[in-house]
Amino acid sequence: MKSSYASSSDDLHALVNEIKREIQLSNINLDPYSFVSPSAYDTAWLSMIEEENNVGDDELKPMFQDCLDWIMCNQNAREGFWGNSGSYTTVATAGDEDGEEDMYILTSTLACVVALQKWNTGCFHLHKGTRYIERNTEMIIGKYINEEGSYPRWFVIKFTGILELAQQLGLHFVFSSRCIDMIKGMFYQRQEIIKREKLVDDCNYKPLLAYLEVLPSKLYVKNQEDIIVKSLDSIDGSLFQSPSATASAFMLTRNTKCLAYLQNLVQKCPNGVPQKYPLNEDLIKLSMVNLIESTGLGEFFGIEIEHVLEQVYRHYEEKDVERMPMSYLADQLHKDSLAFRMLRMHGRDVSPRSFCWFLNDQEMRYQLERNVDSFLLVILNVYRATDLMFPGENDLEEAREYTRNLLKKSRSNNEKMIVHELSTPWIARLKHLDHRMWIENKNSNALSVEKASFLRLNSAYSNKLTHLAAKTFEFRQAKYCRELEELTMWVKKWGLSDIGFGREKTTYSYFATVTSLPYEYAIKFGKLAAKSAILITIADDFFDEVGSFNDLEALTKAVLRWEGEELKGYGKIIFRALDDIVRETAYTCRTHHKTDIIVHLRNIWGETFESWLREAEWSKKGHTVTMEEYIRNGMISIAAHTIALSISCLMEPCFPQNKLKPGNYDNITTLLMIISRLLNDLQSYQKEQEQGKINSVLLHLKNHPGLEIEDSIAHIEKIIDSKRKEFMEHVLVDGQSDLPKPCKEIHMSCCKVFEMFFNKKNRYDSNTEMLQDIKKALYDPVNVYELSETEPMPLMTHGDDFMILPLLLNSLAPNILEFKRKDEYGAMKTSMCLGRTYSVHKRVMASQLDDQQKPLKIVASQRKPVPMMPSIFAPCFY
Repeated sequence: MKSSYASSSDDLHALVNEIKREIQLSNINLDPYSFVSPSAYDTAWLSMIEEENNVGDDELKPMFQDCLDWIMCNQNAREGFWGNSGSYTTVATAGDEDGEEDMYILTSTLACVVALQKWNTGCFHLHKGTRYIERNTEMIIGKYINEEGSYPRWFVIKFTGILELAQQLGLHFVFSSRCIDMIKGMFYQRQEIIKREKLVDDCNYKPLLAYLEVLPSKLYVKNQEDIIVKSLDSIDGSLFQSPSATASAFMLTRNTKCLAYLQNLVQKCPNGVPQKYPLNEDLIKLSMVNLIESTGLGEFFGIEIEHVLEQVYRHYEEKDVERMPMSYLADQLHKDSLAFRMLRMHGRDVSPRSFCWFLNDQEMRYQLERNVDSFLLVILNVYRATDLMFPGENDLEEAREYTRNLLKKSRSNNEKMIVHELSTPWIARLKHLDHRMWIENKNSNALSVEKASFLRLNSAYSNKLTHLAAKTFEFRQAKYCRELEELTMWVKKWGLSDIGFGREKTTYSYFATVTSLPYEYAIKFGKLAAKSAILITIADDFFDEVGSFNDLEALTKAVLRWEGEELKGYGKIIFRALDDIVRETAYTCRTHHKTDIIVHLRNIWGETFESWLREAEWSKKGHTVTMEEYIRNGMISIAAHTIALSISCLMEPCFPQNKLKPGNYDNITTLLMIISRLLNDLQSYQKEQEQGKINSVLLHLKNHPGLEIEDSIAHIEKIIDSKRKEFMEHVLVDGQSDLPKPCKEIHMSCCKVFEMFFNKKNRYDSNTEMLQDIKKALYDPVNVYELSETEPMPLMTHGDDFMILPLLLNSLAPNILEFKRKDEYGAMKTSMCLGRTYSVHKRVMASQLDDQQKPLKIVASQRKPVPMMPSIFAPCFY
């Protein structure tokens, strides 16, 4: 009979196989655009383009019928909106960092109902979309006015422009008086924007002309050919790589370059067009791989990931950034920084020059500094790339400082991800918790920031991956909790929990161990590593606080000869638990690799106990030591190598036995020992000063009487920074160390634990600092399923008394006409009012529109409405 755990494991593997079949990451090289989420807004604008070769004098057809069909196939059936490629999206709560997503959905829905109205089709979809707009507009725009008392620039431009277009096509919406007042405010805000900005300028990465589809025509009609055509991209014929703006440019100019761009776009993206085209295809591939690895799914897609990275690596430097127009440079820098980080993490030889070219590009730096929020993802990924810094890489130093300052200036600097990046270095973050952060971050699938929102990886794929990642995370949580219970029983069995002194760190030790290791290693050896950490903590406290010098000397001698029969009290408890750990480690190594390492393990532990005794002697007898003597002993007494080497022996049958001998450790082990000691010293010097102990910070201060304590801290930090870069190079570059790659990963995990323990404070000695992280890692369910439901306004019903609010808006100032009627009690009643779908002669429609006001050529078609339900329901729904 299978255990419940086995059953869960089978279920998880079945889910993995199902999602791998659906996503087919191996196809990303053949069709990268299928991995990009389509934009309902931009697809709607392409659907509005009329076919050039008209059939008859009075009938028009859509040039891209597939785009119109996409609109009718991708409406959210439940709520009636368009956006996010059909994934379920709710109106966020006030202050939500992703609140602008609701604005994007609102403008996308407006664009789609305008397209349906123009082609006189999709009656049911039109009805549902209109109802969504009427129910949610007040809620959305009422929540997201910013601290300056205005709405986001992009939303003001798009919402007001497309609302005008809807009115010109005969669409009327029912809004409350409060909502209309807010809309009037947006029109006045648009007027200020238009007065303040030029159509094309250097101040905004997305200038006004990038919103051509929703601009008042009087802004460009006089110099249409000069302004629009001259702004088209010389490479691809687009207007700022925006499908919607280029669609509008083509409808206005019928430019052949625009047409070629649009045709190529639809051919490349037949299932809905993205917000931006063309895209850097390597950026799409790397972003998909990054999402998979960052959410903890890398082990399931190992072969596919290596295939993608190998392709990128073969030509990642084959570019000429100097010849690229600015619209391409952002994607190039994003891709280059992402490639550098991922390739370096996977052991490829890459140079910082591959993405630090931007430091010498004054125009690029100017754009980054003037448009921080537009380039936020680019800046963030450049900053992340600098995490992996080797000695002498000055370009990376400059890039890190530069991007860090830009991130601090960002208006989005309260976003959790950015705050986390700036406050917690990558080297101080643990894998398991990092995976959770990415799973819960709604923007983890973002490719870039475009005109209205994030351009994302295809949500059909990213949602599946997030679902799998959440299931995997919770599966691992359950396994970890079970192992923690077993570890607690071991601690009680050997009397360590009742020893009566020192720090009880069973949960801390297990949490730090398993969350820093790759899952495969954590589940095999995490519990054993945690046992060593627990014993080290207790033994260290025994040497520091409780034992007499005779007791400490007796315990150390017992460990050196590995004979503890004569020990009593605390010393006997510690030795017996230590013997059990060493025996278990040696047995595991013999079982898996047929290698006996028990002598090496005993020697490593013996060296550690000797270092503790030496420090106790210095402290109790008041010996004066040099900095060199202190570091030589202190790097052993921190005991990082004791854990790292014990577990490394279990990872590889070919682990070099000579690297287990004290005094003959590999450079990577020595660097780990030094970094761990100095990190501890930075956060413990005050406590150790009070206890009369020696510390590197205090020794440096003593040896340099003219300095302040801050100077000594800065000196030690500088040493750590230098050693950290060396350590990183030894871990990530082949040939720098004789240790096998899995053993290097163990050393890296161990280093990350110490970085986490002593990042800005001593978290290990605190009883509260790590409690929240422990809850998130081991107990709390993942947050991805908690979606707040939309709370629609009450559905209004028809009656004799009504208020109709058609929007008759001119290009600059609002002129909203309100039709009201009160009942006998004086109360105002409201009613939904939507004009029926209609067809008119195109010349009649044209005569009703002021040519100077309409933003593009709009005419009604003679086509009959296309019922999307059985004909009995088709005529109308209101």
